[in-house]
Amino acid sequence: MKIAFATQDHKHVDAHFGWAEHIAIYDVSPSGHRYLETRAFAGDLAEDGNEDKLTPKLDAIKDCAILYVAAIGGSGAARVVAQNVHPIKVSEPEAIDAILAKLQAVLGGTPPPWLRKAMLKDRPRPESFEDDVTHG
Repeated sequence: MKIAFATQDHKHVDAHFGWAEHIAIYDVSPSGHRYLETRAFAGDLAEDGNEDKLTPKLDAIKDCAILYVAAIGGSGAARVVAQNVHPIKVSEPEAIDAILAKLQAVLGGTPPPWLRKAMLKDRPRPESFEDDVTHG
């Protein structure tokens, strides 16, 4: 599954979603992780109430299951969640490699329900519950 990290230094989750100059994207599975790309953002990223500046960032993370941020505003969080991306706020800058290692370990065990749901992002869902039940 794809994971996004709001970062200024490319090594830590250390950026507010709206102000982030970079969003690093990784693919994570129980067996490992790999770097995919970093999406860069320019222009006036300061807090200004301009919701339009979020659109390119929302487009950048739309195929991700989880977004790690240092902070995110209420309207930004609502727009992230509306894309079925789970935002996670870290309380202080945290190394992306450390988060990836923890996430990989959790995926290899018994992930919590919210993470199992995130893992299913972009997979086709059955038409109804009965389509998922084996009759016999």
